[in-house]
Amino acid sequence: MFPKLISYGDFFLPTYGVMVALAFLAALWIIGRLGRQAGLPSEPLMNLGIYCALAGMLGAKLMMFAFDWQIYWNDPRQIFSRETLQAMGVYQGGLILAVLTAIFYMRRAKLPPLLTSDVFAPGLALGHAIGRIGCFAAGCCWGKECTRPWAVTFTNPDARQLTGVPLGVPLHPTQLYESLAEALIFLYLYRRFHQPHREGSIIGIYLILYSTVRFAVEFVRNHEQALPFNGPLSLTQWISLGTLAAGIWLTAHKRREPVTA
Repeated sequence: MFPKLISYGDFFLPTYGVMVALAFLAALWIIGRLGRQAGLPSEPLMNLGIYCALAGMLGAKLMMFAFDWQIYWNDPRQIFSRETLQAMGVYQGGLILAVLTAIFYMRRAKLPPLLTSDVFAPGLALGHAIGRIGCFAAGCCWGKECTRPWAVTFTNPDARQLTGVPLGVPLHPTQLYESLAEALIFLYLYRRFHQPHREGSIIGIYLILYSTVRFAVEFVRNHEQALPFNGPLSLTQWISLGTLAAGIWLTAHKRREPVTA
């Protein structure tokens, strides 16, 4: 679509990178706003957001390496290639490492883990919604062939060179599916946060909703890797089932505790 925002000679500013930066700033703004309303200290909350963002980028890259380990094993130089460095990786790998980083930091900073997680949930959804627009602009994470009226066809050779997306083929706009779903999840979570709720229920709802969306979208998404266990589900779908179970446990467990405003 439009993978290069600015191009001059060999240098170019990737649209995806700009959208990810905007996504981070938007998420941090929402987190700061909700954190103040929840009475959380601003400085450690903002530090946590930055640490989680860095951990998220690292985790996304590590899971990308795990998915395509044969490519990097056969040619280790690919790890440092321009395409690899520009790729954002696998979102759920970033989510997992960001959660682990958050748990460690919240203990050190003595932040209440469930309340802090609830504050972060709407920001995560908003940031992901914006980031997926950048993904669509770059052409990565494309869908399978599609005959629906809303199918999209990539024609920009730069997108093909940077991401490998096929040109001239109508595809499911899987990036936009996720972006729209995450925008709706954000609106719901933001409204739900301002209603009486139990601590931990907002992050639990986020895990349930996003895991369900990602599980469904994977059926129409292109998979360059072989499906594990020779089954019908991708590795991302198996991860989604795990995060879905965690979300269900959180919401079900918190039903036994008093509601807070």
